[in-house]
Amino acid sequence: MDIAGKKLIYKALTEEGVDTVFAYPGGMIVDIMDEIYKQDDIHLVLARHEQALIHEAEGYARATGRPGVCLVTSGPGATNTITGIADAHYDSIPLVIITGQVSQDLIGNDAFQEVDIVGITRSITKYGVTVRDRKDLGRILKMAFTIATTGKPGPVLIDIPKNIQVASGSPDYPSEVSIRGYKPNESVHIGQLKKAYKLLKSAKHPMILAGGGVHISGAEKKLTEFARTMNIPVATTIMGKGVIPEDDPLYVGNSGMHGRYAANMAIMECDVLFSIGTRFNDRITGDLNEFAPRAKIIHVDVETASISRNVVVDIPVVSDASLALEKLLEWAEPMKTDAWIKRISEWEEEHPLSMKKPSYGVSPQTVLEAISEVFEDGIFVTDVGQHQMWATQYLKLSGEGKLITSGGLGTMGFGFPAAVGAKIGAPDRDVVCITGDGGMQMNMQEMATAICQGVKTVTCIFNNEYLGMVRQMQQLFFGKRYGITSLRKQKSWRDASGDVTNRKSEYVPDFMKWADSYGARGIRVTEESQILPALREAKQSDIPVVIEFVIPPEEIVLPMVQGGKAMSEMIL
Repeated sequence: MDIAGKKLIYKALTEEGVDTVFAYPGGMIVDIMDEIYKQDDIHLVLARHEQALIHEAEGYARATGRPGVCLVTSGPGATNTITGIADAHYDSIPLVIITGQVSQDLIGNDAFQEVDIVGITRSITKYGVTVRDRKDLGRILKMAFTIATTGKPGPVLIDIPKNIQVASGSPDYPSEVSIRGYKPNESVHIGQLKKAYKLLKSAKHPMILAGGGVHISGAEKKLTEFARTMNIPVATTIMGKGVIPEDDPLYVGNSGMHGRYAANMAIMECDVLFSIGTRFNDRITGDLNEFAPRAKIIHVDVETASISRNVVVDIPVVSDASLALEKLLEWAEPMKTDAWIKRISEWEEEHPLSMKKPSYGVSPQTVLEAISEVFEDGIFVTDVGQHQMWATQYLKLSGEGKLITSGGLGTMGFGFPAAVGAKIGAPDRDVVCITGDGGMQMNMQEMATAICQGVKTVTCIFNNEYLGMVRQMQQLFFGKRYGITSLRKQKSWRDASGDVTNRKSEYVPDFMKWADSYGARGIRVTEESQILPALREAKQSDIPVVIEFVIPPEEIVLPMVQGGKAMSEMIL
C-alpha cells in the first residue's frame, strides 16, 4: 500500500536508528513534524535558532558517534543553518539536514521563503540534492545517511518540496544503496604502510602528529598502544587532543600556533614525522617552507584529496586511522629513542607551559586545572577564542574525558548549543561548556532549550570583557589600538587612553541576572578560593549552572606564533 512522503521520511529515520531530531518549525516542514510528533520513538528538540540547532546536532554527533539529524523550514530557516553546516564540514561531523522547500510548481518563481539552499551550500556539504520525484525519496534518504557517515564524515543536505512530502508512493526504504562515483576507502595499501613503517623504524628523532581523524575512527587506544610499543613521542593538533592520555610520558602536548614550546620544537627538529588524521592546516604548519624542515613526512588520512594538499609528503597512506594502526601494531617493536625523549623534556623544562598569577580576578590556568579535577571524565565543549586555546593548553584529558570544539571554521557561538546537544546525546555524562563572554552572547538564547529539555549543563564563562583573541592581536601587532573589541565600552565612552582595565561603564549583560531569568543558577567567581566550591556546587546541581569567572583583560595566550611565521618563531 502506498504511503505519503512524510510517512516514508519517518520510516527512514526509524530504520536509521534516529532517536533525536533537532528542529525548528515552519510552513514547509509542518507535515513532516506532525508525522514525527504523532509517534513516540523520536524526540523532537525545539531549539531557539536554526544556527544553534545545527551546533546542537554537532554536539550530539560528537558525543554519541551517531549522525546528528536536523529539520528546518525553507527560506530563512534553511539559510540560518549555513554557518553550522560549514562548521560540520570543516570538522568532519556527520549530519543529515532535511530542509523543507516550496512546492515544485512554485520553484523558480521567487515564491515566499524560497531559496536554492542546495546551491548555496554546495561547497560545504558532502552531498546536497532537492528531491524532485516521490519515487526517489527513499533512495535519496538512504544515500544521505550512507554518505554522511562513511569515509570522511560530513554534512548532507536533503531539500524536500512540500508536494513531495504529501505525495503518495512506495513504502519501501532500502537497506543499502549503490552510489555511483562514491567509493569511500575501506582498506589500507599494505605496500605503502610497510614503506611508512620502514622509514619510521630508521628514524633517530621520530615524532607522531595525531589529529582529529584518530578520534573520528575511534582509534585512540590503538594510537596509544602504538606509541608506547614503539617508544615514540606524540604531539597533537587541537582536534586531536585526548587521543593519548595527557599524563602519558610520551605525550608532548599540542603543536601549532598556540602549541607548547617543546611540541613545536620537536616537530621542527624531528627526522621522521608520522602524521595521522590531520590535514596540515595553517594553524599547525605556519610557514609551509619552514614546517618540519629536517623531516621525512608520512601522512595517513582517509581522504585522498587531503594528502599533499598543504604539505608535500614523502609517503602517502590513504586509510582510515584505525585500520592503519591495527596493521602497524602487528609489526611494532621498540625503538631506541631515550636520548630524543630526553631532549624534548629539556625543551619543556626550558619553557614550561604556565601563566603568572594575575593582579586581580582569577587565572585561566587555575580555573581549567580545577575543572579537570572536579569533572575528571567529563565532556568539555568550548566556544572559540582565548578560552578555547587555554582549554587546549590546560585541560587534562585522561580516561573517558572528551574535548568538543570548533577547529576548522572557528565558529563563535558554537560552544553553548553544542554542549546542550552533547548532554542530550550523553545524559549520564557531565558536560561542561567553556566559553567566553563574547561567544556566549551569540547563542545564549539556547538556555531556554536547555531548561525546557531538562538538560543540566555547567557553563563556565571566562569574562575578560573583550573579544579577547582579536584584542590580543591588537596588543601585539596593532599598537594597542583596541578598536571595537571592548564588550564593556559604551557609545558615550570617549576615553582613548588604551587602558584595557578602564571600567567607566557597567558590563552588559549581568550574567547572573540573565541565568536567573531562565531559571538557571548563576555563580560569580572573582578570586581563587571561590573556584573549587563553585565547580563542586555546579556538579551537584540538578539545574543548569552558569559560573562567571572574572578574568583580567590583559591575560593573553602564550606561546603564540604570528600567522604565516615559522613554528620556531614563538612569542614566549
